[in-house]
Amino acid sequence: MLTRFGLRFIWLLHFLPLAVLVPLGRGFGALLYMLAHERRRVALKNLELCFPQWSAAERKRIARKHFQALGRSLLERGIIWWSSRERIMDVIRLEGEEHWRAVAGSPVVWLAPHFVGLDMGGTRLAAEHRAISVYSRQKNSAFDAVLYHGRTRFVMPELFSRQDGIRPVIKAMRSGLPFYYLPDMDFGSRDSVFVPFFGMPAATITGLSRITRMARAKVVPTVTYQLPGTRGYVLRFYPAWENFPTDDVEADTRRMNAFIEQCVLEHPEQYFWVHKRFKTRPPGEARFY
Repeated sequence: MLTRFGLRFIWLLHFLPLAVLVPLGRGFGALLYMLAHERRRVALKNLELCFPQWSAAERKRIARKHFQALGRSLLERGIIWWSSRERIMDVIRLEGEEHWRAVAGSPVVWLAPHFVGLDMGGTRLAAEHRAISVYSRQKNSAFDAVLYHGRTRFVMPELFSRQDGIRPVIKAMRSGLPFYYLPDMDFGSRDSVFVPFFGMPAATITGLSRITRMARAKVVPTVTYQLPGTRGYVLRFYPAWENFPTDDVEADTRRMNAFIEQCVLEHPEQYFWVHKRFKTRPPGEARFY
C-alpha cells in the first residue's frame, strides 16, 4: 500500500516544472539525511574510507549534498516513467555523442557508473536507441511494473536477467546493439577481484574485461550528471578506450575503477555513496558496515 501511494505521488509530481521539482527534491533529500540513519551511516563511512584526507565536517557536507541530489533524482523519476519523449529529451541532454558514433560499427559497451542520474541517462538513451540492459525483477509487483514500463515504453530494449549469464548478452552485442552496463557495485566475491577504489580494496566484478574480450567490443563510458538549478541532466559520452581489454583482467578492472574515480572527483556528491561499496572484504579483514 505504501509503495502504491508513493508511486501515485511521484506520478503527480511529474506534471510539475523543474523549477518546482528541484527545490522539492533537494528538501526531500535533506529530510532523508535526517531520517535514514542507516544509509547516512553507510554514506559517511564510504566517504571516510575514500577521502580520509578530508575533515569530518567536509565529509558531512558532501553527504548532505549527496542526499539532496539523491532526493532530487527520486522525485524526478516520474519524468522518465510518465513524461513525453519530448520532455525527456529536453530535461536530459546528450553530450559527446560523436565518441560513440565513431565506433558504432563495432560492438559497444556503454560503461555507466552508479551516479544519481544513472536511470535518467538510461531512459534518455532508450528514447532514441535500442540497446541491451540487465534487469533485476523487483520484489514489489507494483514497483516492478513501473520500472519495466519506464524501460520499455519508447524503444523495446533487449532485456536480460542476471541469471541469464553472459552468452545471450554477447550474442545481442554481436548483432549490433550497445550494452548499457553497470558493473561498479559490490556483488560479492563471485566473479570479482579486489582492486583499489580510492585506495581501498573493493570487490569489483571483472565483467567489463571479459565481455569486451568475448564480443570484441569497444568501451565508451557514459556518465549521467545532475546539473544545478533547472538545467536537468547531461549524459556525457567519453572517448572509446584504447588498448582495452588486455590479457590482464585485474589490470583492466583497475583501469575501470580508476576512470570512475576521476568522474567522482568532478562531482563527489553525485556518486551512489549509500551503497555498501566495501561490504565484501578480503579474507580475515573486519567488516565496515
